[in-house]
Amino acid sequence: MIMPTRMKAWFKSGSPWIWLNAAAVSTCLIMVIAVLGLVTVRGIVHFWPAKVAQFSYQQDDALQTVIGEIVDTSVTPAAMAKSSGYKMADNEESLVQYQIKTGNRDVSGTDFRWILERNVKQQDYPAEMIVVERREWGNFYGRLISVKEAGKIIATGEQAWPVVQEKLDAALLVFKEIAHLEKKEIGSINYSLEQLRLKQRRLELKNLLDDAAKKQLADEKAGFETEYKQYQTQLNALYQQIRRDSLVAKTESGSELEIPLAKVVRVYRPNAMNLIDKIGHYGIKLVEFVSDDPREANTEGGIFPAIFGTILMVIIMSIIVTPFGVIAAVYLREYAKQGFTTRLIRIAVNNLAGVPSVVYGVFGLGFFVYILGGNIDRLFFPESAPAPVFGTPGLMWASITLALLTLPVVIVSTEEGLARIPSSIREGSLALGATKLETLWLTVLPMASPAMMTGLILAVARAAGEVAPLMLVGVVKLAPTLPLDGNSPFLHLDRKFMHLGFHIYDVGFQSPNVEAARPLVYATAFLLVVVIIGLNLAAIVIRNNLREKYRALEG
Repeated sequence: MIMPTRMKAWFKSGSPWIWLNAAAVSTCLIMVIAVLGLVTVRGIVHFWPAKVAQFSYQQDDALQTVIGEIVDTSVTPAAMAKSSGYKMADNEESLVQYQIKTGNRDVSGTDFRWILERNVKQQDYPAEMIVVERREWGNFYGRLISVKEAGKIIATGEQAWPVVQEKLDAALLVFKEIAHLEKKEIGSINYSLEQLRLKQRRLELKNLLDDAAKKQLADEKAGFETEYKQYQTQLNALYQQIRRDSLVAKTESGSELEIPLAKVVRVYRPNAMNLIDKIGHYGIKLVEFVSDDPREANTEGGIFPAIFGTILMVIIMSIIVTPFGVIAAVYLREYAKQGFTTRLIRIAVNNLAGVPSVVYGVFGLGFFVYILGGNIDRLFFPESAPAPVFGTPGLMWASITLALLTLPVVIVSTEEGLARIPSSIREGSLALGATKLETLWLTVLPMASPAMMTGLILAVARAAGEVAPLMLVGVVKLAPTLPLDGNSPFLHLDRKFMHLGFHIYDVGFQSPNVEAARPLVYATAFLLVVVIIGLNLAAIVIRNNLREKYRALEG
């Protein structure tokens, strides 16, 4: 009878629930850390230069050569392998398979293949194996045969390696110059020509297109066209220069493939690299990942437009949601009569926080884009018809939709912060002759600012990771230009943009080459976590500084 009594007393003390809560929190933390660890390891290791193996492989009584990177190993128990149709010897306990990234998709039609370990007759890592990272068709694995210039061989064998590096460095410089001319200079001219067209159409609608206006527009257009022809001449010369050089490499089947250096990003020999070379290569790949544009249907290259779009959207969303959330909280706490209506509004605000995010996306598409944006186009941009300006998904509508999504969080956090401020602070301010507005603006709101920052932190964390509403109100697979550039008005709120969350969805589930894209899913997910943590840390630092500043007053 002693034990049941002690058990009852233990349960009545509440200790089991404390331990149960601690166990639940610990389990959640372990799961979160495990997921972050998996994403980090899988994402970061992807950029390390893996060795290229050469296999002598027995296939259908014929010996063939397989070249590529070992990216995965599968071990299947013998019983399961037999049930799958594999013939197993009596002494075999398991079936081991290697997944090889063979590349050369333009030659073989696939990037990966599985081979059986028991059929591998020989495996080695020749130092002369090269990896050619291309702008199209993925990686190429093989041996360097020769280098050509204008169709003529200028180096062969071992002498071709330093020559191809020199030629590739020159080709990359030309490629950067071409990209600058196309995106910056010619892009700016095309934008200016489009603005001229819209200006002409605007004057036509207002019946102000007289001869003087026509002449001015024609002169401006002629100036832009002259400048465009100059840049086009430079581009043609650069294209001829970059298309001149190529390399010839041998595939695993023994056939030779000529690869223009204009389509090559880098050529390296991973098997001949020492540790310093690999670290340098790893650093270059990381920088490229966060600073370059994507290529190959987003499965290669960098994700800078997605990073830029995510951060810009979160900043605009924060600018929109903060004043509205604070004003609503101030009204509910400081001005509204506390009664049934106020309680009903608070219940509605709390319920809005639980509405599925895709519902906000549908609302944003229907109200903001079609109704509000369509009316804005009819009133202020009639010259653009029938092409929409704001009557189509874009950065502004995505930011406003997410502001509406996170508004309840800011309202609740701010109102809780206002409720914690002692009434004696307000009464003392009023007793000294300050008005209610002055008391609110100069005393109450500064003391409640840490709570406002808490709400903003929660809003940023949720908004940065949302995907479903953004798919309806502005995010695209690949945006041709950034929403912020050097063309007036510089910040283009009507443009569509890329987002890290949607990029993960697109690469992971919509990619035509899922196996090749999987490492980038992990890397992008890791980077999204880093961006969210960075934004939150910035807000937390500001909140802590404000909390220290007003701690004495709160006491």
